[in-house]
Amino acid sequence: MLQRMSGVFIGALFGTVFVVANAHEPLNPAIGIALRVLAVLTFAGLLTLALRAGRRGGPAPDDAEAPQADWFRGRFAFVVGAEAVLLVGGNLALRAAGAPEQTAVAWIALIVGLHFIALMAVWKRRSIVVPGATLTALGAIGLGMAATSAVVWVPFVSGVLSGVALLGGCAYAITATYRSTARP
Repeated sequence: MLQRMSGVFIGALFGTVFVVANAHEPLNPAIGIALRVLAVLTFAGLLTLALRAGRRGGPAPDDAEAPQADWFRGRFAFVVGAEAVLLVGGNLALRAAGAPEQTAVAWIALIVGLHFIALMAVWKRRSIVVPGATLTALGAIGLGMAATSAVVWVPFVSGVLSGVALLGGCAYAITATYRSTARP
């Protein structure tokens, strides 16, 4: 359960960072602050719930998705390595092509989403395809928006909404784990 939860925490942390870093203009400043505070409070709540589940003991969720013996080696390392190369190389290529700076967050969302889809095959966890597909779509939408007058909204669409998707996916996973530790 610890390996699975560490992946969930990484996702929740990055979801929080997506929101905190991108909840700015053209949003109303009060809305931006509210979104940042809500993201941080959500992360804190998820952390608290996961710690409570750990103290309760009990099994990890027993579902059709079989856990892997070691989630963070082998094919996982390959996926993360490819992700890093695509993140850096893609952003450098976008800059060299003169793309607006807002495309950086869209590219990050696209690649992170694709990395979740690849990890679905590695970890045999269908549940991560939902946030993966969502981030991929939000990244692609943001890249498309970058060529329009709506470019100022790319950080909200590809950043804030991606962060919300990550936090929501992590909330689902942590809640399922918490419920599985309940003793009948």
